Amino acid sequence: MAIRVAVVDDHHLFRKGVIGILQSSSDFEVVGEAENGREAVSLVQSTHPDVLIMDLSMPLMNGLEATRRIHELNLEVKILILTVNEEESSLFEAIKQGAQGYMIKTADPDELIHAVHSVAQGEAVVPGNLALRILSDFSKPNRPSTVGDAVEPLTAREIEVLRELGTGASNRDIAKRLFISENTVRNHVRNILDKLHISNRVEAATFAVREGLTKQP
Repeated sequence: MAIRVAVVDDHHLFRKGVIGILQSSSDFEVVGEAENGREAVSLVQSTHPDVLIMDLSMPLMNGLEATRRIHELNLEVKILILTVNEEESSLFEAIKQGAQGYMIKTADPDELIHAVHSVAQGEAVVPGNLALRILSDFSKPNRPSTVGDAVEPLTAREIEVLRELGTGASNRDIAKRLFISENTVRNHVRNILDKLHISNRVEAATFAVREGLTKQP
């Protein structure tokens, strides 16, 4: 089935350009568009896209606030930030608020298509410098420094899932590798986030890498 995508950007010409790129591929179905964060929240609720492509700097409500509000709705939508803003602080905050990744607007059309595919499959689109900032955040007192410091201990299966998250695997890939259903994977991921007090799978993946879990066979 085609990946359902919504596009939010206050620059009309750029927004139409992104939509045109997506519509050039039969892999995508554009289900809606908006020009600010406030409209983005309503758009997600009414169209239920698989992926929301959204800018950060917009009138009425910016992309960070929209990301936070959409994340609180607990809808099955992946958010890909597409922006000119290269400041690490803003991009890092977007990930913390629930975005699955980001790209800079100078990216090639093929890179955008690949990123949308990756995000739709549950994979993170995060540059190395942002991953380092996430690692730094784990050194703060309110974050667990090791798996053993989790509020509740992770089960053996949850550690296996966490290890797979560290490789960037999607839920579908994890289900195949561990011979379990995708729904079971989603449940394990939710438990892992709760126990480690982290907000999304990007942070979970970075945590797994830092813990050295991905180096184990």
